[in-house]
Amino acid sequence: MSRFAPDPKSLRAHRVPAWFDDAKFGVFVHWSLSCIPAFAARAGSILDVARADPHDLQRHSPYAEWYWNALRIPGSPAAEHHAKVWGDAPYQSFRAPFEQMLETWDPGPWAELFARSGARYVVQVAKHHDGYCLWPSAVANPHEHDWASKRDVVGDLAAAVRARGLRFGVYYSGGLDWTFEPRPIRGLLDASAACPLDPAYERHCDAHYRELVARYRPSVLWNDIQYPPHGGALWKLMADYYETVGEGVVNDRFLPAVAWFSRALRRRPVAYALDSLAGRVVRRPGFTLVPPKPPHCDFRTPEYASLPDATPYKWEATRGIAHSFGFNDNEDEANLLDPDALVRSFVDTVSKNGNLLLNVGPTRDGVIHPREASRLEAMGRWLAVNGEAIHGSRPWRRAEGATREGIALRFTAKDARVFAILLGTPQPGELRLRDVAARTDAVELLGHGAVAARAEGGDLVVAWPAGVAASAAYALVLPSAR
Repeated sequence: MSRFAPDPKSLRAHRVPAWFDDAKFGVFVHWSLSCIPAFAARAGSILDVARADPHDLQRHSPYAEWYWNALRIPGSPAAEHHAKVWGDAPYQSFRAPFEQMLETWDPGPWAELFARSGARYVVQVAKHHDGYCLWPSAVANPHEHDWASKRDVVGDLAAAVRARGLRFGVYYSGGLDWTFEPRPIRGLLDASAACPLDPAYERHCDAHYRELVARYRPSVLWNDIQYPPHGGALWKLMADYYETVGEGVVNDRFLPAVAWFSRALRRRPVAYALDSLAGRVVRRPGFTLVPPKPPHCDFRTPEYASLPDATPYKWEATRGIAHSFGFNDNEDEANLLDPDALVRSFVDTVSKNGNLLLNVGPTRDGVIHPREASRLEAMGRWLAVNGEAIHGSRPWRRAEGATREGIALRFTAKDARVFAILLGTPQPGELRLRDVAARTDAVELLGHGAVAARAEGGDLVVAWPAGVAASAAYALVLPSAR
């Protein structure tokens, strides 16, 4: 008998497994036919573009994996680039060079890099919005003949990362498939109107998901955008998934599309009015891009954002190293997140009950570009010293603090210890951690050793030693802190 009935109330009894809460860091892999043109406009982040023009943001989308959509918008930077470089070749023409490259692609170096980074899980795109499957699916696409890789990219990467002790999950675009719904997406809310409403598409998604679960037993089902109207089939899919993968998790992007709302959004006056309203919302200070909550999920997924406070529920920040998820030849080092800023953002996320799912976009040559690999290597070096403060930790009674000297602090807890992580470099001498009490006889700086400390006026005063190696962040171990 299944542990869960096929309804949201029963599914909400599912608990996030310890492995996901312990993991803290995962690698996202966006790789599909769009890696061949590898182009998107340079117009800042997706929020920058949305704030500038909520009615036509996809014309200047920074996401290279949205190339086929941008190509369908006359006069877009992608359309102009395509005409110049590729002439009138259709998007489908990228399949041949992609599959030729796959003949010699080796997932081993990727898996080794991911393991060195300190990540504990990998989520790979199995099907993006272009509908192309990166596994030899037996589920035929009725609009594009044989629209799937002959090589089992998903299976080969799953085997490679699992051989190195990492868990493996799959991303699947349930909300968009441009082979079923080719109308270009333009405005901020157009994606909500573009989910195919044909019942055949829901059956297509359900069959794909069941095939992925049966073949690969993924530890994560990471859906995107939304899910087609399903008449209850989605809840049966989730119940069956939990039965098959006992420690599996599902994200928060399975919100079922509402057919009448999607159809209303396809009317230009309605879309324009709602895009105007949404534009005002995204321009508000502190706006965070978080998908609307569905009837059931195991974790939330803010995109290119972190939540401001610790939460009682699990969440996962997802972002690229630059402004795109798919590899973009049009980006350079100036667009990439600085390694130190990446580490500090990660620490902030973990202190507030989040994981980080950091994306890489492999190139048309089947490799991870050095500019992205270098960020993963930086994460790995930092975690090799400070992972004790991260992996397996939980939020403390508060997430944030500061030293008297103005250095920001983030806190995590594990067993009977608290970790105070400094997001800056102290000068040798006294360092006062405000409103922190702990035993003073066993304070330790990870990567260095014991440090002298004393309690004074409700604060903890630490003697910061000279000669500490430079780092993006430093973790102090505080026994019995309160």
